[in-house]
Amino acid sequence: MDTSSASRALEAFREHGGILRTKEALGLGIHPRTLYQLRDDGVLEQLSRGVYRLAELPDLSHPDLVTVAVRVPQAVICLLSALTYHDATTEVPHEVQVALPRGTKAPQLDHPPLRVFHFSGRALTQGVAVVDLDGVDVRIYDLAKTVVDCFRFRNKLGVDVAVEALNLAVKRHGVRPADILRYARLCRVESVMLPYLEAIQ
Repeated sequence: MDTSSASRALEAFREHGGILRTKEALGLGIHPRTLYQLRDDGVLEQLSRGVYRLAELPDLSHPDLVTVAVRVPQAVICLLSALTYHDATTEVPHEVQVALPRGTKAPQLDHPPLRVFHFSGRALTQGVAVVDLDGVDVRIYDLAKTVVDCFRFRNKLGVDVAVEALNLAVKRHGVRPADILRYARLCRVESVMLPYLEAIQ
């Protein structure tokens, strides 16, 4: 690998925030041999299959969420993963949970472990925030919508997880019950959530 190829590759990475997928790198004229040599030399780190990042950058604050956002840009971080981001759970997720449109095939990632939940209509599109994590736009549900989704999927997550999230959202983070109720109506879990909402007011 000649130094000019390496220099051009590094410049391309820096111009794109320090993270590129293999397809993007090739599209920018970086030869696969250059890419793999930079990885082997420790100049690039491989976040996941087909995702590379400049090793000179500071450590990622949310490496799993960033990796998923780069690999699966249409995904929305949801449920336990979103609760963890919002600091509204004592659970420790062992996978990244994402929402994808119903009928979408689950992507294959070697890392991090991914669990797909299929949403549709306004339950998919409402309450999506775009946050900047380490220079990458990550789509994630806001806390009120996340709490409601936890009640929707209470049979998979556990009612205790949903109730804890509701309490922390309202008492610790100041989420308005009216905002939670609005999403509860949208997602058709109003009757399930009303007793819990009334109990904490």
